[in-house]
Amino acid sequence: MTLFNPPRAAVVTGAGGFIGRHLSRFLSQNGCDVRGIGYSAMSDEDRMNLGISLWHSGGISSSALKRTSVGAEIIYHCAGSGSVPLSLREPMTDFRSNVLATAEVLEFSREAGGIPVVFMSTAGVYGKANNMPIRIRDPLMPISPYGMNKVAGEQLMRQYGTFFGVPGAIVRLFSVYGEGLRKQLLWDASQKLQRGDLVFFGTGNETRDWLHVSDAVSLIARIGNCADLDVPTFHGATGNAVRLRDILELLTSGYGIEGTIVFNNQLRQGDPSDYQADIASSLELGWTPEVPLTDGILRYTDWFNREVALKSAAHIARRGLR
Repeated sequence: MTLFNPPRAAVVTGAGGFIGRHLSRFLSQNGCDVRGIGYSAMSDEDRMNLGISLWHSGGISSSALKRTSVGAEIIYHCAGSGSVPLSLREPMTDFRSNVLATAEVLEFSREAGGIPVVFMSTAGVYGKANNMPIRIRDPLMPISPYGMNKVAGEQLMRQYGTFFGVPGAIVRLFSVYGEGLRKQLLWDASQKLQRGDLVFFGTGNETRDWLHVSDAVSLIARIGNCADLDVPTFHGATGNAVRLRDILELLTSGYGIEGTIVFNNQLRQGDPSDYQADIASSLELGWTPEVPLTDGILRYTDWFNREVALKSAAHIARRGLR
């Protein structure tokens, strides 16, 4: 078992993104001085709400890392694209954000004497896995540029650990969800359902391993204590495979929408049919997922109704009064 010893100070790249925001708040609440790097500006109010003491916009660069890393004990590298369709549509954009940015972080760490780095990877590195649950040592056979670029990021982590003395750790995240998520299945499905569109890709029997973001960041923070030159790898998941059909039915129930979900039996390029993780190494850290899927989906639909649907309706109403 590895006890969570929060760092005194940490840099979070991609701190304006979904996981980065939740991780920043979690670290701050545990007494860590959090410094954030992102592409866009962040208001002082937002920064303080997240517990970020110093914010640097404009993306990852040596100057951004130098400015934010004074006294930092670790870098949580959350920045990067998380979209398979984007990687197919704009391959260089995905390469820059998932490979070149990672190289920039690792090279800075090397020059700074070896600041530990935790790298956010993905279950997408496995591609169409043949056996469930997927184990850490299973073959990496990505089926999208996104997955291949994450493999490249992992290889860079190991290269800098082996040859350049940069301690690291990798967490392969499966389907992380939660309040504030504005991309991927739950976001797209919620918008479709609000429009009355109940037709979805696939057969409905595809499975994913869903992990609430609060459980994900508590694992990521704990993994920071494991950074080593051998660069250990962990799975961020619950170990449970859940059908797409069941997720969408939970969503429709949470929104109070009546009707039958329909599937078009078409599969999207780059999307594997099934994912389920072996989480033995994560459990050995003394961590365990705490948010049941039904509760997590309800929290998401409550957030969507409050922060998206109601605000959108109010905006439309104001426009109508003009």
